[in-house]
Amino acid sequence: MNDAPTQPSIRRLQQFGVRPRRDLGQNFLIDSNILGVIERAAGIETEDVVLEVGGGLGVLSEHLAARAAHTHVVEVDRELEEPLREALAPYAETTTLHMIDALKLDLAALDPQPTKVVANLPYNIAATVILDTVAGLPSVTRWVAMVQKEVGERFAAASGGKDYGIPSVLAQLACDVRVHRKVPRTVFHPVPNVDSVLVVLDRTGPAAPPELRDFVHGAFAHRRKALARSVALHTGNGEERDRIRAALARLGHPDDVRAERLSPPELAALWND
Repeated sequence: MNDAPTQPSIRRLQQFGVRPRRDLGQNFLIDSNILGVIERAAGIETEDVVLEVGGGLGVLSEHLAARAAHTHVVEVDRELEEPLREALAPYAETTTLHMIDALKLDLAALDPQPTKVVANLPYNIAATVILDTVAGLPSVTRWVAMVQKEVGERFAAASGGKDYGIPSVLAQLACDVRVHRKVPRTVFHPVPNVDSVLVVLDRTGPAAPPELRDFVHGAFAHRRKALARSVALHTGNGEERDRIRAALARLGHPDDVRAERLSPPELAALWND
């Protein structure tokens, strides 16, 4: 009689002696019911090429691989390579396992190029991965990411709120963003001490160019200062303050407005003026 657990993550935890690493923010999915929720939110179709960042024990990886044309799985922890390869073995011809830090991954070199990003993202790199793939993977049309609740709310935040900032603007300049649903802590092992959500981004246009991204960083660099002053301090160019004040006046905004009061399109218009 086989007493091994049937849930893949729990079985692989025992089989391979895996110990979750806090330094990598590892919280493994152990409730397979959430997989269908993620799949439906992503709208996975047979022609999709999926990028999954943070393959973990492979439970989401194998679910995606069974449904997509190709699945790229990225994982930095070498101790997870064996359980991941077991999970992906039935799909060897349509999966690529990248054992690398996701922040060092050459996105342009991925072949085939992804059309969707679907991931249970490690909390410490979640925002960076989303923004990097928005900018670096123009082929991607949708992102579905499990992230810390505060991260998801920042991406979806509207102008004027306390959560609105650089991630909100850069994501919303290229995508419609929404918090899809809350995720119970009990779907993870170990149980995290933070709440999680699924955040969904649907591409509406190209990513902001590097110059606009730098402008947005400058606009929010000093949140208690007026936008024009913040950008001038960020660039070290005092003339920028006067130029931006003049542009604000032309666009009908007070010259002392703060960045958090302007929507992403308004910030883009200001940069373009």
